[in-house]
Amino acid sequence: MPLTILIADDDEGTRLLLGDYLELEGYSMLMASHGEMALQQVFSHQPQLIITDVGMPGLDGYSLVQKVRQLPAFRLLPVIFLTAHNETQDRIRGYQMGCDLYLSKPVELAEVGAIVRNLLERSQLIQSAWIQQVALSTAQQRALQTSDASPDITPWVPDPSELAADFTTREQDVLALLSDGLSNSQIGDRLFLSPRTVEKYVSSLLRKTETSNRSELLRFAISHHLVP
Repeated sequence: MPLTILIADDDEGTRLLLGDYLELEGYSMLMASHGEMALQQVFSHQPQLIITDVGMPGLDGYSLVQKVRQLPAFRLLPVIFLTAHNETQDRIRGYQMGCDLYLSKPVELAEVGAIVRNLLERSQLIQSAWIQQVALSTAQQRALQTSDASPDITPWVPDPSELAADFTTREQDVLALLSDGLSNSQIGDRLFLSPRTVEKYVSSLLRKTETSNRSELLRFAISHHLVP
């Protein structure tokens, strides 16, 4: 599934400009015209990155990010602030609230695309490392429990070759690169595929493993020894 980006801005022109550009880059887009709507979108859709205007009526960008950062699940969520003002104190406040980057309007679309790609790639690497650590810790705990409960019985371990039999060679290549935390663009560069083609392989892997997102797919692959 495409990575999801939330754009929160009370200016419709900015939302459409950024949304159309990033959608063409292969991302799934969410739009919010004010902070309260954006907060609800975060809860209901769990985007992988937020781009938010600072000066919105009602719940402004600062307050939006402050509320998002109070939830453990979103403390590492990448956030980009947009603003028509570029005062030092405004930027300091933004960083104190937990934003990753501050961009002044009007923005350069190519620059935004490069920043978004970089932040998402870093976030995916962190998430992949965390999932692998959790999976390893869980596997070790289960092994200890099995050993204590049945010392004379060797636990059954699924044969990775059987589980991977339904995967095409290209799907296995994509899965291996996903486990390294690479984005669609990076995988496409490695395999000489377009990001949209990579996304089709990812969707096929999700269907075959009966998982609903990349995190579940990686947990499945690690727990079934399909990736190192």
